[in-house]
Amino acid sequence: MKIETKYHGLIEVKEEDVINFPNGIPGFLEEREFAVIPFSEDGTFFILQSVQTPELGFVLTNPFTFFSDYDFNLENQAVDALELDSPKDVTVYTVLTMADPFHLTTANLQAPVIVNVKKKLGKQVILTGSPYQTKHNLFPEAIAK
Repeated sequence: MKIETKYHGLIEVKEEDVINFPNGIPGFLEEREFAVIPFSEDGTFFILQSVQTPELGFVLTNPFTFFSDYDFNLENQAVDALELDSPKDVTVYTVLTMADPFHLTTANLQAPVIVNVKKKLGKQVILTGSPYQTKHNLFPEAIAK
């Protein structure tokens, strides 16, 4: 199927690659279908693109690429909602707040996007009681200079 996107214009997305967010995502509860589209050639950045709303696209990355000690436990409610059977079925993303200059970009580690890649189910989970916040510097070494 063809979808209009925020960053890539009109693109083709396979129906079976669309991820269903049964409860939407915080702030966009009516948005339930998204595609994860590569945003960088090296596979570091992605766009979580709404299938229905072209201007709704979030820049994502794998948090473990930048925060190797990132760790959290999913509450049973999230595990059930995502119908998770195995940790192998999970992909974790973090939403980025892009900045200009780019080295000031931050990652929201408090609310990771969890995807059951096997069943194509997604959920943005708000971590409660964790040390993580909504803005962690992606490149802290660049800021320290």
